Amino acid sequence: MRRFLKVGIAFVVLLLSLASASQDTSPSANTGRKVVSRTAPVYPELAKRMHIQGVAKVEAIVRPNGSVKSTRLIGGNPVLADAAIQAVEKWKFAPADTDTTEIVQVMFELP
Repeated sequence: MRRFLKVGIAFVVLLLSLASASQDTSPSANTGRKVVSRTAPVYPELAKRMHIQGVAKVEAIVRPNGSVKSTRLIGGNPVLADAAIQAVEKWKFAPADTDTTEIVQVMFELP
């Protein structure tokens, strides 16, 4: 039964990985605003158990005051997606005159 569960989880992760590869990864207008405050992501338990590491690429729309307005995953392993998005939503960027679109990468490495 455990073996079947592990195979099932691996299959789901594979399908999700293939789905994320087909997402739009075209570059956006990245202004290169400096990150003033960065919150580290919480490593997902499933990713730890499956020894998943890698990078999650997140597009963040940043308000003029530097707070994050919205985010979306544009690349990386879907198992890491929620943790990356939750972390980036807490980041603070340098102030600017208008909303900007920033592309950031969040690294996940097992200790």
